Amino acid sequence: MDPKVTEGGLNVTLTIRLLMHGKEVGSIIGKKGETVKKMREESGARINISEGNCPERIVTITGPTDAIFKAFAMIAFKFEEDIDNSMSNSTATSKPPVTLRLVVPASQCGSLIGKGGSKIKEIRESTGAQVQVAGDMLPNSTERAVTISGMPDAIIQCVKQICVVMLEVEYKSPPKGATIPYRPKPASAPVIFAGGQAYTIQGQYAIPHPDLTKLHQLAMQHTPFTPLGQTTPGFPGLDANSPASTHELTIPNDLIGCIIGRQGSKINEIRQMSGAQIKIANAAEGSTERQITITGSPANISLAQYLINARLTSEVSGMGTL
Repeated sequence: MDPKVTEGGLNVTLTIRLLMHGKEVGSIIGKKGETVKKMREESGARINISEGNCPERIVTITGPTDAIFKAFAMIAFKFEEDIDNSMSNSTATSKPPVTLRLVVPASQCGSLIGKGGSKIKEIRESTGAQVQVAGDMLPNSTERAVTISGMPDAIIQCVKQICVVMLEVEYKSPPKGATIPYRPKPASAPVIFAGGQAYTIQGQYAIPHPDLTKLHQLAMQHTPFTPLGQTTPGFPGLDANSPASTHELTIPNDLIGCIIGRQGSKINEIRQMSGAQIKIANAAEGSTERQITITGSPANISLAQYLINARLTSEVSGMGTL
């Protein structure tokens, strides 16, 4: 351990967050959790792994700086071991670098890059590691990914320098406003309707979904149902002869994206599955919420509400079936 890093009051408690793919998380956890248990005991750092059926997970490392560096060293060397093992089974001749992705508040990225890129250049040159700061913020957050790659020793030195920069930023100019942390989205489990039943697809299996089935059957009784994926003019499922009612919801601005989806894909899916007409109001100036108006039969509205709530639950908890 480099003693200079822990001198001058820098040995304080820090929290560093890492973004990892499922395979990387599996490697860190180990059989029956043995690897992560050993890392916690030997480093003295707290290592928490986010829950949820997500392709990506957040690994949070908290502790004094020296404990964090030990934990990072163990992770970096574990990843190098994984690379060595995979190379022994392949014909590749050049060894890929170890890569870690930090999740850093966007407010700290300017100091990390430095004027004209001077700081990040200095870190690259002094450690030998490659460092890239993502230009865009991670979805629905005020954080960016910082990718570090190289040999384990270079990565450890690089993390030390990044920690020093982050500590300086915290003490000199604390960020204004709250940081919205990045939460990886759950793996989407498609919903299908067959034989009057609703199913969610999990792996190779279709799992019956009783709540959705009940609402779907109610919607079928009240209005002609348009199968998911079939496009019709206007809003499918609205029958001129059935009494239409209206229900209004308010959703926080920072969660509206998970309801709308990329290019409106999620909201269109909810419209088609529920048979309800759904309108999302534009954001009012100074307001932190958006209004959603749902129109249709009571069954249409119930199903639309259920689907919207399922999207919100999966976004907030990092888990879910939709």
